[in-house]
Parts: sequence; C-alpha cells; structure tokens
Amino acid sequence: MKLHRRSARAERRCFIADGPKAVESALAHEGCVVEVFATVDAARQYADLLGGAPDGTPVSLVEDRAMDALSDSVTPAGVVAVCRFLDRPLPVALGAGVDALDAGDRDEPEAARLVAICADVRDPGNAGTVIRCADAAGAAGVVLAGDSVDAYNAKTVRASVGSLFHLPVAIERDAAAAVAAAREAGLVVLAADGAGEVDLFEADELLARPTAWLFGNEAWGLPPELAELADHRVRIPIHGRAESLNLATAAAVCLYASARAQRA
Repeated sequence: MKLHRRSARAERRCFIADGPKAVESALAHEGCVVEVFATVDAARQYADLLGGAPDGTPVSLVEDRAMDALSDSVTPAGVVAVCRFLDRPLPVALGAGVDALDAGDRDEPEAARLVAICADVRDPGNAGTVIRCADAAGAAGVVLAGDSVDAYNAKTVRASVGSLFHLPVAIERDAAAAVAAAREAGLVVLAADGAGEVDLFEADELLARPTAWLFGNEAWGLPPELAELADHRVRIPIHGRAESLNLATAAAVCLYASARAQRA
C-alpha cells in the first residue's frame, strides 16, 4: 500500500501494476514482477494469466477489502502486481543500443526511427496515453523529461494499458539535455507547437526522417527556450472552430503522421 506514494516507490524502486492487462504485460517482461496479488474470484477469472506467471513468482490470494486498498481503481479488477522499476538509460530510449527488453521481438526493425519526448507533462493520464500511442506507432522509446509526472504513478501505468512494459521509457530531469541527446543520436527534433512554421500535413519529406517528437505541458505548451532547441516547430492544422487539441490527441496525430511517412 505504501507504493501508492511516490517517495516509497522511489525508495524501494517498485510500483504497482493494476488490472489484468497491466499484470499480463508485466509478467511477460522478464524479471519485472516481484509478487502478484489476486482475490479469489479474480484468480478464477484470470486463471490462465496467473498460470502463465514465470516459475518462482509468488501469487498471493487476498480478501476483497485488501484488494480495495491495493488498487486505486474505482472498481478494482481484483489482480495487481508489485513490479520493479524498468526505466532505461536515455540512450536506450533514443534508440541507441536497444536491448531485448521484451519488445525486441517486434516486426519493425526500424522502430528506432521514432521517439517521443514529453517535457513537463503533468497529467498522468496524458503521460500514459502518450506512452501507449508511441508504442502503437512503433516508436523506439519515450522520454519523460523535466518536471513530468512520475512514470510509475498508478494512473500513468493504467493509462498506458501495458505499453509501459513494451518499450524503453527514460526519465531525464533536464529537458534540454534530452533534446541535445536526441540530436546527437541523429534524430531530427520536431516540436509540436500550435504556432509552428511547418504544417504537419505538408511535411511528409521531413517526417520520413528519423524523428524525436517534442511535446510540452498540457496548459502552457513548450517554453520558448526549449522550443528553440528543436530543428523545426510543427503545427497540426485546425480546420474547425476548436482552439486546440489536447496533448494526448496531438501526440497521437503527430506520431502516426511520422509512422505513415516512414513506412510509405
């Protein structure tokens, strides 16, 4: 229960994966799971999932009241796992020396051509959704930079729907250093900016290059000094009357635009 607090997670370097999808992905990530807890009903419902746990992984049955305390979901699914931290060094998330990490069995050997860098992203649901979108688009990794939300926040883990376990995620407190490292890794840094000089839908030649997308804070976007470090600032055209797109939606549009251009 203490792992619901960020300080306890940091001290123990462990976090909670809540729900069958997260637990399934965690169990598939070698050496990640410390212990699984399940209610009696959930153990029956997810018998195949729990039966596939690596040898030696403790699976403990708990009462419903204990599960309510372990899970932060409004309606707990009845199964959670205590997992070890799995963030990777920045070079790995940027595609340098991508290891077997589980996702090493992907069909796309060119996954290292695409990376997402989140700068000062504070909402755990947005952070988890960006990780999920990056995974779906075939990205090599995600960097949570600056004062971004904790990657192991329960809501972040849940919003990633298992993708946190599928691709390298790096944590870098210095957002400028993350951008510099991306450029050193041979990636073109594209800042998602509503006032950008490049129209996303007219940038296929640019998008086809190895790219690191830079996304900013939900409320105020990218600070000027960070946006200036990017090679280009790219805007998503708004054809209707909406003022803007939210972060997760914008990230999905940008990442898939790159994925399409790189596979054309």
